[in-house]
Amino acid sequence: MATNFFYQAKKYLRQHNSSSFATKSERFKTVRLIDRQLLELGFKGLELKSLKPKHINALLQRWQAEQLSPGTIKNRMSHVRWLAEKIGKKGIVPTSNTALGIEKRQYVFNENKSRQLSMAQFKSIPDQHVRMSLRLQLAFGLRREEAMKIQPNLADLGSFLRLSASWCKGGREREIPILSKHQRELLNEARALANGGSLIPADKSYAEQVKRYENVCIKIGLDRAHGLRHHYAQQRYLALTGFDCPAVSGVDLRKMSENHRLIDEVARKSITKELGHNRLQVTNVYLS
Repeated sequence: MATNFFYQAKKYLRQHNSSSFATKSERFKTVRLIDRQLLELGFKGLELKSLKPKHINALLQRWQAEQLSPGTIKNRMSHVRWLAEKIGKKGIVPTSNTALGIEKRQYVFNENKSRQLSMAQFKSIPDQHVRMSLRLQLAFGLRREEAMKIQPNLADLGSFLRLSASWCKGGREREIPILSKHQRELLNEARALANGGSLIPADKSYAEQVKRYENVCIKIGLDRAHGLRHHYAQQRYLALTGFDCPAVSGVDLRKMSENHRLIDEVARKSITKELGHNRLQVTNVYLS
């Protein structure tokens, strides 16, 4: 049986649903986890609007004691902030993770995670919607959810794609340039397949299509589908700079000439925007 806290929180989760499916799903799971853990920490009969800094601190101390990664704690805290804002108590959670004593997220560099798919792999995919989603990920650097929810007829604005906020992580709308003949032809195919809708078949839910997607990736040996996005970023870098990124070339950024470093900086900012990130540090994982 749901506690008062969780019952009241669910109302806000359902009312404010403009975020992507993945964000909403993670937010729901986090709030449910918080509800259970607050009970375990001894806060029984807690009302949502009675949430206070002491509750936040108790959760944080527990997560740190469990030695969760800084990234996991930051993600959970972002959902706590969202909930606090919705109930009009934004001030109970510091806006700075540093103020909460959360360490900086550690990113892994110097590892090329780029992936491609051969023509044989593409042809071996029986589900034409999954196949098209994977092709769009490779050609435009889309995330998995974006490549399924995209409605090509609406997104295709001739010289660029405009991704609706409801398709994107964090609900951040963005634009991606259409620069090649291959991209144009692929979008024409996608529009024909989607027939005015998305790349989720009419008889399938998003969750069902995700399962099909995952099964396809296993069968064709694509261990890291996100690597298709890495490949896009690296190809865009080459197009923008005229030389390979460090993840491909192995050349240390610090050993580049001053001119190359300036070109590199401009390219990274452009690619960060196209990928839908708000920090260069994240994009650096793709490019090193």
